[in-house]
Amino acid sequence: MSQPTPSPNLRGAVDLSALSGPSGRPTSGGAGGGAPGGNQGASGAVVVDVTEATFPATVELSAQVPVVIDLWAEWCQPCKTLSPILEKLAHEYGGRFQLAKVDVDANQQIAAAFQVQSIPSVVALVGGQPVPLFQGAYPEAQVRQVLDELLRVAAENGVSGVLAGEEDAAEAVTQEPAEPPLPPLHAEGVAALERGDLDAAADAYRRALKENPGDADARAALAQVELMARVQELDAAQVLAAADEAGPQDVTAQLDAADVEVVSGRTAAAFDRLIAAVRRTAGPDREKVRLRLLDLFEVVGGSSPEVQTARRQLASALY
Repeated sequence: MSQPTPSPNLRGAVDLSALSGPSGRPTSGGAGGGAPGGNQGASGAVVVDVTEATFPATVELSAQVPVVIDLWAEWCQPCKTLSPILEKLAHEYGGRFQLAKVDVDANQQIAAAFQVQSIPSVVALVGGQPVPLFQGAYPEAQVRQVLDELLRVAAENGVSGVLAGEEDAAEAVTQEPAEPPLPPLHAEGVAALERGDLDAAADAYRRALKENPGDADARAALAQVELMARVQELDAAQVLAAADEAGPQDVTAQLDAADVEVVSGRTAAAFDRLIAAVRRTAGPDREKVRLRLLDLFEVVGGSSPEVQTARRQLASALY
């Protein structure tokens, strides 16, 4: 899928004062304003979970090392695709930035401060200043481009430290109980995804479903892989413009546009689009739209508020 790679802009229109500390002011200097930076070491793990209580320390750390904030939720399937990519890159970059993971359901004040409208959303802090990055489950190559640009912008503003806690964090990880291994076909699917072979990944998850039709994880993973395959050759801007021009009755255009919107994190817009198409179509076309909606429900996750709302709207549109 062709998506423009976001260019980090140091001055975001986000007010973090309510979360920055007891005084209502950031606990460290702003970027370019005398904040400590350079190549000094900063203590802290490369990947951390952040809460409203610990957020002021995150703001303070951003004066020395850029902090990339992954805003996610347990019910969000695209988050489960993006988060491992961010974690892998955080370790690969060797402490040049910290990855701070924020559960938006448990930390609604942080989500509100960053004006989160859909997840996954990724923002950054540089010297206490918010830096909007991107929304949606971007592929690794584009995430890497965004991170490289972020580090460049941060360095220009005097924030180029390196976390000194990488080894300690790695040691702590090795001491944690190992997660149970994936079922063989799931592991095969993950391996195929890591090497970029979507066909092989889809085949692995289909075989897993054949063995166990009730395997919800395999069903969700297959829907995600099939979505990735559908959008990989699409140009997002062109697809959305064509769908708006064609109108709800053009089923193919609306299906492509909804796929693009889900991948970009705009799930509510995608569901609204397809439900409008359901209302304007009949027969095989309506069934095609309905089935695509069900597939996208699997991608996003059944417990998502957007999915629950869309299911009610779909039932109303059909009956």
